Amino acid sequence: MDEVEVVVAHSQRATLRVGDMFLKVDGDPGHAEREARAMALAPVPTPAILWCEPPVLAIAAVPGQALGVLGEPSPASSAAWAAAGAAARTLHDAPLPPWPGRPLDDIRAELDAECAWLLDHNVLPPEVIRHNREIAEAALRPWSPVFVHGDLQLTHVFVDGDELTGIIDWSEAAPGDAMFDLAILTLGHEERLDDVLAGYGPGADRAVIRAWWSLRSLTASRWLIEHGFDPDAPGAELDVLRARMRET
Repeated sequence: MDEVEVVVAHSQRATLRVGDMFLKVDGDPGHAEREARAMALAPVPTPAILWCEPPVLAIAAVPGQALGVLGEPSPASSAAWAAAGAAARTLHDAPLPPWPGRPLDDIRAELDAECAWLLDHNVLPPEVIRHNREIAEAALRPWSPVFVHGDLQLTHVFVDGDELTGIIDWSEAAPGDAMFDLAILTLGHEERLDDVLAGYGPGADRAVIRAWWSLRSLTASRWLIEHGFDPDAPGAELDVLRARMRET
Protein backbone atom coordinates (compact mmCIF):
# COMPACT_ATOMS: atom_id res chain seq x y z
CA MET A 1 0.00 0.00 0.00
CA ASP A 2 1.31 3.48 -0.85
CA GLU A 3 2.10 5.77 2.04
CA VAL A 4 0.07 8.93 2.55
CA GLU A 5 2.14 12.10 2.25
CA VAL A 6 0.81 15.41 3.56
CA VAL A 7 1.88 17.87 0.87
CA VAL A 8 0.36 20.96 2.48
CA ALA A 9 -2.15 21.46 5.26
CA HIS A 10 -3.70 24.48 6.94
CA SER A 11 -7.11 25.49 8.25
CA GLN A 12 -8.56 26.17 4.80
CA ARG A 13 -7.17 23.33 2.68
CA ALA A 14 -5.11 20.14 2.77
CA THR A 15 -3.45 18.21 -0.04
CA LEU A 16 -2.49 14.57 0.38
CA ARG A 17 -0.46 12.37 -1.98
CA VAL A 18 -1.09 8.65 -2.30
CA GLY A 19 1.18 7.18 -4.97
CA ASP A 20 0.49 9.11 -8.18
CA MET A 21 -2.82 10.53 -6.91
CA PHE A 22 -3.33 13.81 -5.09
CA LEU A 23 -6.36 14.39 -2.89
CA LYS A 24 -7.26 18.03 -2.33
CA VAL A 25 -9.64 18.65 0.59
CA ASP A 26 -11.08 22.15 0.85
CA GLY A 27 -13.06 23.71 3.66
CA ASP A 28 -15.29 25.29 1.02
CA PRO A 29 -16.86 22.53 -1.13
CA GLY A 30 -17.40 25.04 -3.92
CA HIS A 31 -13.65 25.41 -4.40
CA ALA A 32 -13.20 21.78 -5.44
CA GLU A 33 -15.99 22.04 -8.00
CA ARG A 34 -14.68 25.33 -9.37
CA GLU A 35 -11.14 24.00 -9.63
CA ALA A 36 -12.36 21.00 -11.63
CA ARG A 37 -14.35 23.32 -13.93
CA ALA A 38 -11.37 25.63 -14.39
CA MET A 39 -9.07 22.76 -15.40
CA ALA A 40 -11.67 21.51 -17.86
CA LEU A 41 -11.86 24.96 -19.47
CA ALA A 42 -8.15 25.85 -19.45
CA PRO A 43 -6.45 25.43 -22.89
CA VAL A 44 -3.10 24.49 -21.26
CA PRO A 45 -1.79 21.23 -19.77
CA THR A 46 -3.44 20.47 -16.41
CA PRO A 47 -3.59 17.42 -14.13
CA ALA A 48 -5.98 14.66 -15.12
CA ILE A 49 -9.09 14.76 -12.92
CA LEU A 50 -9.62 11.28 -11.47
CA TRP A 51 -12.82 12.14 -9.62
CA CYS A 52 -14.47 15.04 -7.82
CA GLU A 53 -16.74 14.61 -4.82
CA PRO A 54 -16.77 18.04 -3.12
CA PRO A 55 -15.08 18.92 -0.85
CA VAL A 56 -12.52 16.43 -2.26
CA LEU A 57 -10.86 16.62 -5.67
CA ALA A 58 -8.64 13.74 -6.83
CA ILE A 59 -6.09 14.48 -9.55
CA ALA A 60 -3.21 12.62 -11.15
CA ALA A 61 0.40 13.65 -10.66
CA VAL A 62 1.90 15.85 -13.37
CA PRO A 63 5.16 14.63 -14.94
CA GLY A 64 8.31 16.70 -14.69
CA GLN A 65 9.55 19.10 -12.04
CA ALA A 66 8.37 22.47 -10.79
CA LEU A 67 10.12 25.53 -12.19
CA GLY A 68 11.69 26.01 -8.76
CA VAL A 69 11.07 27.23 -5.23
CA LEU A 70 11.35 30.58 -3.50
CA GLY A 71 14.74 31.44 -2.10
CA GLU A 72 16.75 29.18 -4.41
CA PRO A 73 18.00 29.64 -7.98
CA SER A 74 15.64 27.99 -10.43
CA PRO A 75 17.15 24.91 -12.12
CA ALA A 76 14.82 25.36 -15.11
CA SER A 77 16.15 26.62 -18.43
CA SER A 78 15.32 29.99 -19.98
CA ALA A 79 13.32 28.09 -22.59
CA ALA A 80 11.25 26.42 -19.84
CA TRP A 81 10.45 29.80 -18.31
CA ALA A 82 9.54 31.10 -21.76
CA ALA A 83 7.24 28.09 -22.17
CA ALA A 84 5.52 29.10 -18.93
CA GLY A 85 5.05 32.59 -20.33
CA ALA A 86 3.63 31.18 -23.56
CA ALA A 87 1.18 29.04 -21.56
CA ALA A 88 0.07 32.12 -19.63
CA ARG A 89 -0.60 33.90 -22.94
CA THR A 90 -2.65 30.93 -24.20
CA LEU A 91 -4.71 30.98 -21.01
CA HIS A 92 -5.21 34.74 -21.12
CA ASP A 93 -6.40 34.55 -24.73
CA ALA A 94 -9.04 31.93 -23.88
CA PRO A 95 -12.73 32.68 -23.21
CA LEU A 96 -13.46 33.88 -19.68
CA PRO A 97 -14.64 31.34 -17.10
CA PRO A 98 -18.34 31.81 -16.28
CA TRP A 99 -17.93 33.05 -12.71
CA PRO A 100 -16.97 36.50 -11.41
CA GLY A 101 -13.53 37.73 -10.47
CA ARG A 102 -12.65 40.04 -7.60
CA PRO A 103 -13.83 43.65 -7.91
CA LEU A 104 -11.09 46.26 -7.95
CA ASP A 105 -12.62 48.02 -4.95
CA ASP A 106 -12.34 44.81 -2.89
CA ILE A 107 -8.65 44.48 -3.78
CA ARG A 108 -7.99 48.10 -2.79
CA ALA A 109 -9.84 47.65 0.52
CA GLU A 110 -7.89 44.46 1.27
CA LEU A 111 -4.59 46.20 0.51
CA ASP A 112 -5.37 49.07 2.87
CA ALA A 113 -6.44 46.69 5.64
CA GLU A 114 -3.37 44.48 5.28
CA CYS A 115 -0.99 47.45 5.26
CA ALA A 116 -2.62 48.67 8.47
CA TRP A 117 -2.17 45.23 10.06
CA LEU A 118 1.49 45.05 9.04
CA LEU A 119 2.09 48.49 10.55
CA ASP A 120 0.20 47.68 13.76
CA HIS A 121 2.19 44.47 14.26
CA ASN A 122 5.61 45.92 13.35
CA VAL A 123 6.20 43.25 10.73
CA LEU A 124 8.42 45.59 8.71
CA PRO A 125 9.69 49.14 9.15
CA PRO A 126 6.92 51.63 8.31
CA GLU A 127 8.87 53.13 5.43
CA VAL A 128 9.07 49.72 3.70
CA ILE A 129 5.32 49.20 3.95
CA ARG A 130 4.47 52.73 2.85
CA HIS A 131 6.89 52.68 -0.08
CA ASN A 132 5.49 49.38 -1.35
CA ARG A 133 1.95 50.68 -0.89
CA GLU A 134 2.88 53.53 -3.23
CA ILE A 135 4.32 51.09 -5.78
CA ALA A 136 1.21 48.89 -5.52
CA GLU A 137 -1.02 51.76 -6.60
CA ALA A 138 -0.01 51.18 -10.25
CA ALA A 139 -1.80 47.81 -10.19
CA LEU A 140 -5.05 49.36 -8.97
CA ARG A 141 -6.31 50.51 -12.33
CA PRO A 142 -9.13 49.21 -14.52
CA TRP A 143 -8.16 46.22 -16.66
CA SER A 144 -9.77 44.13 -19.35
CA PRO A 145 -10.40 40.82 -17.58
CA VAL A 146 -8.83 37.63 -18.91
CA PHE A 147 -8.88 34.00 -17.79
CA VAL A 148 -6.26 34.02 -15.00
CA HIS A 149 -4.92 31.08 -13.02
CA GLY A 150 -4.95 33.26 -9.92
CA ASP A 151 -2.05 31.55 -8.11
CA LEU A 152 0.50 30.95 -10.86
CA GLN A 153 3.50 30.61 -8.57
CA LEU A 154 6.54 28.77 -9.89
CA THR A 155 5.87 25.72 -7.71
CA HIS A 156 2.59 25.24 -9.59
CA VAL A 157 4.21 25.12 -13.05
CA PHE A 158 5.83 21.84 -14.09
CA VAL A 159 8.32 21.33 -16.90
CA ASP A 160 10.35 18.50 -18.40
CA GLY A 161 13.47 19.95 -19.93
CA ASP A 162 12.31 22.92 -22.02
CA GLU A 163 8.68 21.73 -22.27
CA LEU A 164 5.78 22.66 -20.02
CA THR A 165 4.03 19.50 -18.75
CA GLY A 166 1.30 20.90 -16.55
CA ILE A 167 -0.03 23.64 -14.31
CA ILE A 168 -1.61 22.68 -10.98
CA ASP A 169 -3.75 24.30 -8.25
CA TRP A 170 -6.56 26.06 -10.11
CA SER A 171 -8.76 26.91 -7.12
CA GLU A 172 -8.23 30.68 -7.60
CA ALA A 173 -8.93 30.71 -11.36
CA ALA A 174 -11.28 33.52 -12.41
CA PRO A 175 -11.53 36.56 -14.65
CA GLY A 176 -8.74 38.92 -13.62
CA ASP A 177 -5.70 40.98 -14.54
CA ALA A 178 -3.22 39.26 -16.86
CA MET A 179 -0.33 41.11 -15.22
CA PHE A 180 -1.24 39.53 -11.88
CA ASP A 181 -0.49 36.04 -13.22
CA LEU A 182 2.85 37.17 -14.65
CA ALA A 183 3.75 38.82 -11.36
CA ILE A 184 2.93 35.74 -9.27
CA LEU A 185 4.92 33.53 -11.66
CA THR A 186 8.03 35.67 -11.23
CA LEU A 187 7.60 36.71 -7.58
CA GLY A 188 10.95 36.20 -5.87
CA HIS A 189 12.52 35.31 -9.22
CA GLU A 190 12.45 38.70 -10.88
CA GLU A 191 15.56 37.76 -12.86
CA ARG A 192 13.36 35.40 -14.89
CA LEU A 193 10.91 38.08 -16.02
CA ASP A 194 12.65 38.60 -19.37
CA ASP A 195 12.40 34.86 -20.11
CA VAL A 196 8.70 34.80 -19.21
CA LEU A 197 7.92 37.85 -21.33
CA ALA A 198 9.87 36.41 -24.27
CA GLY A 199 7.37 33.55 -24.27
CA TYR A 200 4.35 35.69 -23.39
CA GLY A 201 4.75 38.12 -26.25
CA PRO A 202 3.59 41.74 -26.59
CA GLY A 203 1.30 43.60 -24.27
CA ALA A 204 2.93 43.06 -20.88
CA ASP A 205 3.41 46.09 -18.63
CA ARG A 206 6.53 45.76 -16.49
CA ALA A 207 5.53 48.61 -14.18
CA VAL A 208 2.22 46.92 -13.39
CA ILE A 209 3.94 43.56 -12.86
CA ARG A 210 6.28 45.23 -10.38
CA ALA A 211 3.27 46.83 -8.69
CA TRP A 212 1.65 43.41 -8.30
CA TRP A 213 4.87 42.09 -6.71
CA SER A 214 4.42 44.67 -3.98
CA LEU A 215 0.64 44.33 -3.73
CA ARG A 216 0.71 40.54 -3.51
CA SER A 217 3.47 40.57 -0.90
CA LEU A 218 1.67 43.14 1.23
CA THR A 219 -1.67 41.31 1.13
CA ALA A 220 -0.37 37.74 1.52
CA SER A 221 2.00 38.18 4.46
CA ARG A 222 -0.56 38.12 7.28
CA TRP A 223 -2.29 35.01 5.87
CA LEU A 224 1.03 33.22 5.65
CA ILE A 225 1.98 34.14 9.21
CA GLU A 226 -1.39 33.08 10.60
CA HIS A 227 -1.34 29.75 8.76
CA GLY A 228 2.12 28.63 9.83
CA PHE A 229 4.16 29.74 6.82
CA ASP A 230 7.16 32.06 6.86
CA PRO A 231 6.94 35.10 4.59
CA ASP A 232 10.37 36.11 5.91
CA ALA A 233 12.11 33.09 4.36
CA PRO A 234 14.79 33.92 1.78
CA GLY A 235 13.17 35.11 -1.44
CA ALA A 236 9.70 35.21 0.08
CA GLU A 237 7.23 38.06 0.44
CA LEU A 238 9.06 40.18 3.03
CA ASP A 239 12.28 39.89 1.04
CA VAL A 240 10.37 41.08 -2.02
CA LEU A 241 9.14 44.12 -0.11
CA ARG A 242 12.61 44.97 1.17
CA ALA A 243 14.03 44.61 -2.36
CA ARG A 244 11.77 47.39 -3.58
CA MET A 245 13.45 49.72 -1.07
CA ARG A 246 16.90 48.86 -2.42
CA GLU A 247 15.76 50.01 -5.87
CA THR A 248 15.06 53.58 -4.73
